[in-house]
Amino acid sequence: MIKSKNDYKYFMEADRVAIGIVIKPGLTMWIKNFFIPNHIWNFQRCLRKLEYYKNCKKNIWQFIVYSLVLYKHNKLSVKLGFSIPPNVFGPGLSIAHYGTIVINGSTRIGANCRIHSCVNIGTEAGYSNKAPEIGNNCYIGPGAKIYGDIKIADGIAIGANSVVNKSFKEENIAIAGVPAKRISSVDTFNFITPAIQIIELGENYNDSLISMPARDIYEKIKPYLIKKRFFK
Repeated sequence: MIKSKNDYKYFMEADRVAIGIVIKPGLTMWIKNFFIPNHIWNFQRCLRKLEYYKNCKKNIWQFIVYSLVLYKHNKLSVKLGFSIPPNVFGPGLSIAHYGTIVINGSTRIGANCRIHSCVNIGTEAGYSNKAPEIGNNCYIGPGAKIYGDIKIADGIAIGANSVVNKSFKEENIAIAGVPAKRISSVDTFNFITPAIQIIELGENYNDSLISMPARDIYEKIKPYLIKKRFFK
């Protein structure tokens, strides 16, 4: 959760890396962004700004800014089909496409989440706040339905159109089906960008790295991840 200006900057950079946004200063980039805007990136930037002002506002001026950002967030949500409240996702969020995504506000999802369209993450029937808790480095495929007071471990890939209504506590597995069940072992870093781990590289990473496909990024920084014990 964003609780300070430094948190806000960190979440923004992690999201940028996760999506693969390359920022090049200059008139050409400005013209491109004006005529061909990246609406998903604009939405995620707005979401993080909303979280910052919601969690950290201290005076009337910040409340006014929060209200304006909330208005923009609502407009972008309707435009893109997203129903994503603040303080749900950890850093390194990557929304794959426009399209319906509905998430209950009590849901908590960790870092480096890759989420596709037509996903619905909701509460247990009859309750407003018994929503899933999903770990870090998870992939949520198109059309997945995840609901109830359940826990999903780190490194889990949820297959397209799966219905997940029970907890999965084993890490690094693929689950799929109606209802979902364990399919196989998996390493989600093969198809999601390890954004927060890349940021740990500090000056050793740049935009040429994040513009690569996820699998190529993974192979390039895997020795570093092992050294830092991000995984065994």
